[in-house]
Amino acid sequence: MRHLSNPPQKILLVTLVFGVVVSLLSVSRAYASESQLVPDKVTIARARVLEVKKQEMRTVPGTDLPTTFQTIRVRVLEGDEAGKEVVVDNDYLNLTVGEVFYLSHTVGSLDGSNYYSVNDPYRLPQIFWLVAIFIAAVFLFGGMQGVRGLVSLAGSFLLIFYVLLPGILHGYPPLFVTIAVSSLIIILGSYVTHGFTRSTTAAVMGMVLTVSVTGFLAYWAVHFTRLSGLGSEEAVYLNLNARGSIDIVGLLLGGIIIGLLGVLYDAAIGQAVSVEELLRIAPHVSKKIIYQRALRIGREHIGALVNTLAIAYAGASLPLLLLFQQSASASVAQIANTEIFSTEIVRILIGSIGLVLAIPITTIVSVWFLTKNKRGVVDAREVAKETHALEHAGHQHTH
Repeated sequence: MRHLSNPPQKILLVTLVFGVVVSLLSVSRAYASESQLVPDKVTIARARVLEVKKQEMRTVPGTDLPTTFQTIRVRVLEGDEAGKEVVVDNDYLNLTVGEVFYLSHTVGSLDGSNYYSVNDPYRLPQIFWLVAIFIAAVFLFGGMQGVRGLVSLAGSFLLIFYVLLPGILHGYPPLFVTIAVSSLIIILGSYVTHGFTRSTTAAVMGMVLTVSVTGFLAYWAVHFTRLSGLGSEEAVYLNLNARGSIDIVGLLLGGIIIGLLGVLYDAAIGQAVSVEELLRIAPHVSKKIIYQRALRIGREHIGALVNTLAIAYAGASLPLLLLFQQSASASVAQIANTEIFSTEIVRILIGSIGLVLAIPITTIVSVWFLTKNKRGVVDAREVAKETHALEHAGHQHTH
C-alpha cells in the first residue's frame, strides 16, 4: 500500500518543483527585461587633448580600410567631471594636442563600467563665423529687405522648434500640426519680408491653399506607396526612443511639407507680383486675360523651380546614390523599390507637384483678390493712354 501511495506524492512533488522552476524563470525573465529596458547613462562634455600617448595605423576590423588609432590623455572641461583627466582610445578623429572636442562618457547600467570615447570635434566656433559672414553678406547686399528676411528666417525656426516639434512629441497628428505651423510660417515670413500689401496677402492665401492641397496629396501618396517612414536610421532610433508613441508616417508627411516651403515662397510671391503689375499697366483687361498672361509668366518658373527642388534633394542624398551605384547585386528596379529610395522619390514628386500647383492656385487667387472692388473705377483716359502705349510698343517691335 505504501508503494501504491508514492505515485500521487511524486506527481505532487514534480508539480510543485515545476511550478517553482516556472516561477523562477518568470522572475528572471522579468528581471532581465527590466535590466534591458534600463539604458546606459551617457553624458557628453567638452574636453581638451593634453597628450597624444600613442598613434599608429590600424585596419578596421572586418574590412581592409586603414584608420588612425590614437591613445590620448584628455582633461574634461565642463559638467560634473570638470578638471578630471582620463586616457581615451580614439579611432574616430585625428586629434592634436590642445584641440577641443566632445567626449562621450558611458556608464553601464548592469555592471557600472565606465567607457570614454571621442564623440565629435568642437566645430561651433567655425559655425558661428560662417553665420556671421552670412548675416554680414545679407545686410550689406540685401539692405533692409535682407534684414527682414533674416527676421523671418529666425521666426520660422522658432515656430519649428517651439511649436511644431513639441506638438508632434505630445502626440498631436503630425500632418495637421505641420499644415498649421506651415501656415503660420507663411504668414509671418511673407508679411515681415514683403510688408502688409495686397499682393502679399494674395500670395499668402495662395500658399496656404497650396500647402493644404499638397499635404493631403502627400498623405494619399505615402499610403498609396505603403511607406512606413522608417527609411532612415534617425526615424528608427526616434521610434525606439519614443516607444512607438510618435506617428512616424505623419512625421514623414510633415517633412515633405516643410521641405516645400522655401521654394514655394518664390513661386507664390512672383505670381502675385506679376498679377499686380499686369493690372497696373492694363487695368481695363479682363480677369481671364490677366490670368492667362500671369500663368504664362508662371510657366517659365515651373521648370526652374522643379529642377531646383529635385537637384537639392539629390544633392542631400549623394552618399545614398553612390552607395546604390556601387551595389552590383541589385537591379535598378530593386533599388528604386527600397524604402529609403522610394521615400526620396515620393518626396521629390510630391514637392514638385506642389510647386506646379502653386502657380495656377496663387495666380487665380491673386486675380480674384487684387481685382476685387477695382472694376468700374478705371479712368477712361488712363485706359486710352495705356492702350495707345501698348499699340505703339507693338508697332515698334514689328519694325
